[in-house]
Amino acid sequence: MEYQLRDFIHFLTVEKGLAKNTLVSYERDLKSYMAYLNNIEKISDWNECRRTHIIHFLAHLKDQGKSSKTLARHIASVRSFHQFLIREKAVDQDPSVHIDSPKLEKSLPKALSQAEVEALLDSPRENTHYGKRDKAMLELMYATGMRVSELINLNVSDVHAAMGFVRCVGKGNKERIIPIGQTALKAVEDYLSKGRPHFANRKSKTESLFLNHLGNRLTRQGFWKILKKLAQEATIDKELTPHTLRHSFATHLLMNGADLRAVQEMLGHADISTTQIYTHVTNVRIKDVYSKFHPRA
Repeated sequence: MEYQLRDFIHFLTVEKGLAKNTLVSYERDLKSYMAYLNNIEKISDWNECRRTHIIHFLAHLKDQGKSSKTLARHIASVRSFHQFLIREKAVDQDPSVHIDSPKLEKSLPKALSQAEVEALLDSPRENTHYGKRDKAMLELMYATGMRVSELINLNVSDVHAAMGFVRCVGKGNKERIIPIGQTALKAVEDYLSKGRPHFANRKSKTESLFLNHLGNRLTRQGFWKILKKLAQEATIDKELTPHTLRHSFATHLLMNGADLRAVQEMLGHADISTTQIYTHVTNVRIKDVYSKFHPRA
C-alpha cells in the first residue's frame, strides 16, 4: 500500500507539477487515511477498501473535531488517489465514487480598509536596510496580490522596472506577468540599490530578491514575523496574515471598478469560480452606483 502511495505522490510531482505545499497536503491526508485502514480496519491491500471504510474514516476524522473544510480536503485527496489506482489498473473498483463532500460555508475574505493598508505600508522605517526591504515587500505584495510563497521565491531578474511588471511563478508552476504601480516600483528600486547590498552574501551569490540577515532567501516564517511586527507598529487590531494583503488587493481593485476577469488573471486563479468569492464586493459597489445615479433610487 505504501509503495502505491509513493507512486501517486511521484505522479503528482512529475506529471502534474503540483506546488510543494499541495504535495505535502496530499501526502499527509493519504498517510492518515492509510494508517486508519491499516490500524483500525485491518486492511493491507487497496483492493480490500470499500465505500464503508471511507465513510468510517471520515466519521473518525469528524470525531476528532476536524472541520468541514478539512473533511472536504481529505475526500478530494482520497478520491484522486483511488482514481489514480484505477488508471494504473492496480485495483478493480473505485470505492470513493458517490462519496459526497460536506457543504462548505463560503467565508468572505477578510480585507483591510484602505486607511489600514496605508498605515501598514507606512510602518517600515525606510532609513534602515531592514525598513527598505520590508517596505518593498509590503508595497509589492499589495500592488500585485501575490501569494507569500510567490513573493519570497522572486529573483532579482523577475522584476522588470523599465517595463513596469513582475514575473512570478504560482501554483502548478504556472507563470504570470503582473503590472506594478509606480509606488511599489520605487520602493523595490530603493531596496535594490540601497538595501539589498547590505544583506547580500558574496559567498552564496544568491539571485533571491528578498534576503534575510544571513544573506539567504527570506522564508515564509520570516515574512510572517515581519508582518506581525509591522502590524503591531501600525496599531492594526484585525487578525492579519500574509493572505490578508492579497485579499485587500483584490477587494480594493473591485471596489474601484476593476473587472472580475482581470482580477482573476492577476491573482493567478485557474478558475473564475475561485475569484467569485469576491462577488460580494462587486454587489456592494453596484448598489452604491445605483443609489448614486438612478433618478428614482
